[in-house]
Amino acid sequence: MPVLYLLADFFYLLMRYVLRYRHRVVFGNIRNSFPDKSEAWVRDTAHGFYRHFADTIVEILKMATISHAEFNRRVVVTNPELGDAYFAKGRTIMTLGSHHGNWEWIAPAGAQRWPGKVDGVYKPLSNPFFDYFIFRLRTRLGTGLIPMRETLRDMEANRGKVRSLCMLSDQCPPKSKYAYWTRTLNQDTAFFTGSDRLAVTYNCPVLYASIRKVRRGYCTITLEEIYDGSAELNLAEHPITEAFARRIERDIMERPSEYLWSHRRWKLKKE
Repeated sequence: MPVLYLLADFFYLLMRYVLRYRHRVVFGNIRNSFPDKSEAWVRDTAHGFYRHFADTIVEILKMATISHAEFNRRVVVTNPELGDAYFAKGRTIMTLGSHHGNWEWIAPAGAQRWPGKVDGVYKPLSNPFFDYFIFRLRTRLGTGLIPMRETLRDMEANRGKVRSLCMLSDQCPPKSKYAYWTRTLNQDTAFFTGSDRLAVTYNCPVLYASIRKVRRGYCTITLEEIYDGSAELNLAEHPITEAFARRIERDIMERPSEYLWSHRRWKLKKE
């Protein structure tokens, strides 16, 4: 890892000063999300993002060779008893995460605690080589993978299966008609609404995974209950998605440099 972090330092300099990787997107997203902050604060946060992103790249690559023991030493779930309680009742859990911290470590951390009971929803890449490479990285530590388009079919086929279905739910929908709109980080923000419908249809408790970077190469994951899987919900108000939006907003405001600011998160505009 020390050698990889030297490589990360090089990636940081390359992305920030040479390639200026998505410079306008990064600075624009930060400015729009924190309009009351000074330009110096925006610049410092952007620097922090590039450093964190470079670290995340090498940490993802390390998943190709890291041992289970080493991974468990670096990534700790602080309150696994929340998942234990639902699994003891034979429940299917939905676990929602975001592109904050090292998002690729969330599902493998669960797979270490609950072997064979953690599946992740993913979007296949268009390039066959990189799709195969990323698939191998994500499954090596025990995570099962489900293509995004097959989520509903998989939920129906595995109704009642004792597992956690992990989803990164902060991605931007392709069209406004698929979106739930709410104010997040001072902007109209669109969210997919599938988590509300799936949770109610299949009586799934919903947890939020908050990942916190302790220091370079080490983090904790804390689970929070959003929905118990039984209460009546008004789906027209998308309460699960709204609760998720509030939690990622909280985490980003607490640790802004650890969010994926290079993503065109707000490219969809509210009609």
